[in-house]
Amino acid sequence: MKIALEEHFITPALLDYCVKAMPAVSAEGKKGIIANLISFDDLRLDTMDKAGIDFSILGISGPGVQAEHDAKLAIKLAKDANDILAHEVSRKPNRYGGFAHLPMQAPKEAAAELERSIKELGFFGSMVNGHTNGVYLDDPQYDIFWERMEALDVPLYLHPTDSFIKPYVLDGCDELVKCTWEWNFETSSHFLRLVYAGVFDRFPKLKIILGHMGEMLPFELWRLDSRTHLLEKTRPLKMAPSAYLKQNLYVTTSGQCDDAPLICSLLSLGETHVLFSVDYPYENSSVAAQWIDHAHISDIAREKICHLNAKELMKMSHIP
Repeated sequence: MKIALEEHFITPALLDYCVKAMPAVSAEGKKGIIANLISFDDLRLDTMDKAGIDFSILGISGPGVQAEHDAKLAIKLAKDANDILAHEVSRKPNRYGGFAHLPMQAPKEAAAELERSIKELGFFGSMVNGHTNGVYLDDPQYDIFWERMEALDVPLYLHPTDSFIKPYVLDGCDELVKCTWEWNFETSSHFLRLVYAGVFDRFPKLKIILGHMGEMLPFELWRLDSRTHLLEKTRPLKMAPSAYLKQNLYVTTSGQCDDAPLICSLLSLGETHVLFSVDYPYENSSVAAQWIDHAHISDIAREKICHLNAKELMKMSHIP
């Protein structure tokens, strides 16, 4: 069985946000991506069936409402998107689940919408697309949100987005922007902000998911601990940085169909903290599924990655 977690969709009201943020692709390629994003029926299901993917947890293709400056409009659009997704999930509850889309411009309202999405709509967690207009999730205003998330005991999938200000190192090298390289260090840095700001010390039960095999973080555990010893202890942590990665971080295989980062992630974080994903429709579902079926890992690890870890993390006891 395969459960995939980073599988995207879009609503008509959020399509313009998505298109504006999309990496450079041909007109034909963009048309195909949009067709896949808006499909909840044959196009998406046929792709899943051909790849042998039994269940997809769907989340809005970024940046969604997080690119909106009007907080009231963001709240409305997020609720509408969640209602649309809940309707589609109710039509195919054995194939689809949902991640809540949240108006992070308003932390109190985001916490309330998360709770509604979990308790009333039956979603499994949330997907947040990086920073919200330059504000990262380590900002103290989000403590009310983290408190609610910890109480609900659901994961947050921290999905990439563009840097708020384009890093100078990328100037003149557009090949490295967005999904090729920029999103990796933007998202891994965002997670590390949570570590060094003490978010996990205040809320130790938080569960954060990163795609793309952890956005390079599984390679850095030893160095993070080593360099931290050299820092002035302006914001002391209760544990070594690597301990937070092993405790609070889960990673998916989305967009990383390669044994080397997979094995590194398993060794760094443990077999229970790695989960299967595709990054549909931006990656090929069949390629991802065939790769994990033949990856050079134990069959026990493969079962955990493909479905057992997802069921445990998100309490999916009703999924056969």
